[in-house]
Amino acid sequence: MKPRHKRLAIAAGVLSVVGIAAALVLNAFQSNLVFFYTPTQVAANEAPTARNFRLGGLVVAGSVKREGVSVNFMVTDTAKTVPVKFEGILPDLFKEGKGVVAQGQLRDGVFQAREVLAKHDENYMPPEAAEALKRAGQSNQKIADSVVMEKR
Repeated sequence: MKPRHKRLAIAAGVLSVVGIAAALVLNAFQSNLVFFYTPTQVAANEAPTARNFRLGGLVVAGSVKREGVSVNFMVTDTAKTVPVKFEGILPDLFKEGKGVVAQGQLRDGVFQAREVLAKHDENYMPPEAAEALKRAGQSNQKIADSVVMEKR
């Protein structure tokens, strides 16, 4: 084999290895990508049914029902409401009427949460949840203030 052909074969091998590595990285990134949806988007069937996503909003007052480690509650953006089922220990800051983000899948109209995140202090709400509540017509001053504080 001529030196020129050897260099071309090595270059082709390196390019194929880089291409395979890039494809594997992109595939891993695609499968770990988790999007945020509001209850209004879930009710409009905009959320995926076979993939994980995040659902955010406010916990409806009086909706939390505990049965051992299983917890059922409702999440709202003041326009629509989605039932959520979670098995596990909820965060200490989880309360009715407060902001929450749950990660999981939608099954038979019920959001099966694998992870539940609660806000960490009096002024914080995830920016996506605050924007969704603001768009849904919520005129609560705390939400507007948290959006302003988040932009700082």
